[in-house]
Amino acid sequence: MTLAYMPGFGNDFETESLPGALPQGQNSPQRCAYGLYAEQLSGSPFTAPRGTNERSWLYRIRPSVRHTSRFKSIVLADWKSAPNLDDSELPIGQLRWDPTPMPNADTNFLQGIRTMTTAGDAPTQVGMAAHTYAFNEDMGDEVFFNADGEMLVVPQEGTLDLFTELGRILVAPGEIVVLPRGMMFRVALKDGPGRGYICENYGAKFTLPDRGPIGANCLANPRDFKAPVAAYEDRDEPHKVVVKWCGRFYETEIDHSPLDVVAWHGNYTPYKYDLSTFSPVGAILFDHPDPSIFTVLTAPSGEEGTANVDFVIFPPRWMVAEHTFRPPWYHRNIMSEFMGLIHGQYDAKEKGFVPGGMSLHNMMLPHGPDAFGFEKASTSELQPTKLEDTMAFMFETRYPQHLTRYASETQTLQDDYLDCWSGLEKRFDGTPEGKWD
Repeated sequence: MTLAYMPGFGNDFETESLPGALPQGQNSPQRCAYGLYAEQLSGSPFTAPRGTNERSWLYRIRPSVRHTSRFKSIVLADWKSAPNLDDSELPIGQLRWDPTPMPNADTNFLQGIRTMTTAGDAPTQVGMAAHTYAFNEDMGDEVFFNADGEMLVVPQEGTLDLFTELGRILVAPGEIVVLPRGMMFRVALKDGPGRGYICENYGAKFTLPDRGPIGANCLANPRDFKAPVAAYEDRDEPHKVVVKWCGRFYETEIDHSPLDVVAWHGNYTPYKYDLSTFSPVGAILFDHPDPSIFTVLTAPSGEEGTANVDFVIFPPRWMVAEHTFRPPWYHRNIMSEFMGLIHGQYDAKEKGFVPGGMSLHNMMLPHGPDAFGFEKASTSELQPTKLEDTMAFMFETRYPQHLTRYASETQTLQDDYLDCWSGLEKRFDGTPEGKWD
């Protein structure tokens, strides 16, 4: 069960698992009901403007400060953070990967994360990282929180059962979930194994993009975002808390489950979104609009109109434009584009880009439809056509995305990706019609 949520708009919620657990008219009473502890989790500076000020009051069985050991360093070798320069010796270029293979050994969510690219600088809260994950085991008595940034998780295979401090969330392929900076959670598999993608956003929090002339409706509508209702564990059993902090990993031991929030109120919360509820807009006469019309969420930078990171999707939709090359055009871009495919086909790359796969087109490197896609789009009869069974996405950032060693050396890297453009032959012959076979 969930509550409607508007990311980045400061709306407030209250939810309780036990009647009367939430105080009324007083945020932090001298004694909380049920012997609970009041604890505030702040997602913004205290003095942030009202519209961007984010915090939630948690009423929990034990305060999160209680643990039985000091933090100690641990290693998650394949999870990298920016800046991660010179980790790869692969030259710049257009790159594509096959799906990350499912693990054979027992692997939980944290162990299954592999960083593909990093951008910016995590300690100064700028930029992002793109990861893939593949795992086959629940986290058990282990919880995690990320102090470096929020995590946008995009399942491609397998439904995730997320138990967060503020409640439980089931996230299936075709849905996304955003886990705020500092929020504790545990990941289990509802049906497994699981594979997907993660955008770790170091910068400003994701919010809904301005619609401009589009007006008050379409794209991602606020009512379709969902926050969890309160749920808690009261388990006095040893647990580990794993923390990511300034690119390094630490763990501490506690003698109970930290997912013990009985009630909460506020606006700093995880949330999920069903991508099928996105209402696309597009050209209904001629020309090909920019892909920015497919932006679901944006994390702004300090420069207006230039995102720290955008989350963009390419969903099922009607193509009706006349006298128009309908797929994405060839282009070079100031932004860097990391793409993934959740299911189906991508119209500009029908061959070689498969569900679970990834591609990277870094800033100012040319890219566009492959030779097959260009030929098909240039010669087919332009009738209204519906693109079905498709869902691709893009993590797009203003910063260059640096490859990790894992991304450059994995066997899933397609050595022949550049061949997809080799059939783009010269058609210029001095006549207005050009040369067509």
